[in-house]
Formats: sequence, C-alpha cells, structure tokens
Amino acid sequence: MKNLIAELLLKLAEKEEASKELLVQVEAMEIVLTAMLRKMDAAQFNDMAAGIARAMPPVAPGAETTEAQMLRNYIEKLLNHPRV
Repeated sequence: MKNLIAELLLKLAEKEEASKELLVQVEAMEIVLTAMLRKMDAAQFNDMAAGIARAMPPVAPGAETTEAQMLRNYIEKLLNHPRV
C-alpha cells in the first residue's frame, strides 16, 4: 500500500512539474507575441486581427463551450490588452 501511495505521489509531482513547464512556455510566447504586435503598424495589426476573427467560427449565443469562450476571451485580451 505504501508503494502505491508513493507511486501516485510521484506521478502527481511529475504532472505538476509538466504543468509548470507548460505555463512558463505559454507566458514566454505571450511576451514574444506582445513584442511582435507592438512592432506592427496599424494596417498590419488590423489585417491580422481581421484574419483571426475570420478564423474563429461564428457560434450561436449560449451554444459556446467554456473552452471556446476562454479561447475567444484570451485572444481578445492579447489583441486589445497585451501585457505591459
């Protein structure tokens, strides 16, 4: 029984470490993307934002999943309120 608990704790620690690594990767990409967005001129930025909007399929109100709504919210945040 002790071995089973120890093994489960080890697996949990490995998953937590992987989760932290993914978080750091996402934050790094956000910083790089924000820097790139700030270097774009207004026309390029508007073209890119329009392309992203076209790539996001329209969804009927109330039919969107939590994950899809989170994705839309995060894209909105990156485009309109980037990290400082």
